[in-house]
Amino acid sequence: MSHVSLRSLLGGRHFTQKPWLVSFILIILLTLWLSLGSLNAQEQAPEKSADTIPLAKVMYQTFHAEPTEKKIDLYGRTAPDKQARLSAEIAGKILLTKIDKGDKVSKGQVIALIDQGDLQSQLDRAKAVLSVKRQEFKAAESLKNRGLQGEIAYTNALAELTDAKSSVKTVEMHLAHTSIVAPFDGVVENLFIEQGDFVGVGDPVATLIDLNKLVIEANVSERHIQSITKGQPATIHFIQGSQTQGTVRYLSQLSSPSTNTFAIEVEVPNPNQQIPAGVSTQVELNLETQMAVKITPAMLALDDQGNLGVKTLVEDRVHFVPIQLVKAEQDGVWLTGLGEEVNIITRGQGFVRDGDKVAAVKHTADIDTQPLQDSKP
Repeated sequence: MSHVSLRSLLGGRHFTQKPWLVSFILIILLTLWLSLGSLNAQEQAPEKSADTIPLAKVMYQTFHAEPTEKKIDLYGRTAPDKQARLSAEIAGKILLTKIDKGDKVSKGQVIALIDQGDLQSQLDRAKAVLSVKRQEFKAAESLKNRGLQGEIAYTNALAELTDAKSSVKTVEMHLAHTSIVAPFDGVVENLFIEQGDFVGVGDPVATLIDLNKLVIEANVSERHIQSITKGQPATIHFIQGSQTQGTVRYLSQLSSPSTNTFAIEVEVPNPNQQIPAGVSTQVELNLETQMAVKITPAMLALDDQGNLGVKTLVEDRVHFVPIQLVKAEQDGVWLTGLGEEVNIITRGQGFVRDGDKVAAVKHTADIDTQPLQDSKP
């Protein structure tokens, strides 16, 4: 624009003499133009944002709760049903051992013989004395009945007869103790003597264990002890992979002060004594029946605080439910606290958070392998 035309536009000579006035007017016009543009941008921005941000798409599946037994796994070791430490009940030299360590024995079978010494002679003498005292007592009794002998003489004869009988029984018992026998069917775990050894009264001879039944010794926490009953069945898993069924036969009523756990015993049959004592085992016990839903571990998710749970769908919004485990299996886990029917997000749960509104698609076999589109990162 030429100098002449600018003078005409601004109204003549008055403005040309005051150029600052021209600059002031131009600044005002420029400010008004920028303000109108900013207002138009603010009015259009929300409408544009709403049109361009899509909802995250997820896939969900409906699950129905089923009655499920809650189980606990306890770790223990096998122990003999019965265990006895046999000791010598009479002093003497070991004449013979009739078994070896590890042998199976039957109830009453002789394990070792101790020298009898003069016990047999003592028995013969005691029996002879008993015979005499018996005859003396009969004579005293006959005289007393006829009134020819007093009460004191009769009582003395009876006492002497009783002493003679006691002497015979004592010697017979000592003779019996020279044979150390098995008190029950079992296995000789330890043999502490050899032929020619001298043993005193109370010296150990052998250890005998009964393996026809095994006892699993385990500990139960105070949370679960009241859910277990005597006679309750149990599943036993052995370390080598085999398993069998057992029965709870003992529940302690006093907890351990150091661990706050209660001792229990599970009885297990052991045909042919195939399973030894001291084997590590896992005891599986059923506690109670609950309504639970089975899902795969891939459906589990974490919330913002790092808690493990599942993301469910409630009216197109994500609802996070913390995990309440009933039991775990190789192909999935059973969860409770989800109600009788629940919609669980099976795909896309990693892209949404608790409370988000989503575009949900029901899980079907036809779309199982199709990727989700337009998911919000």
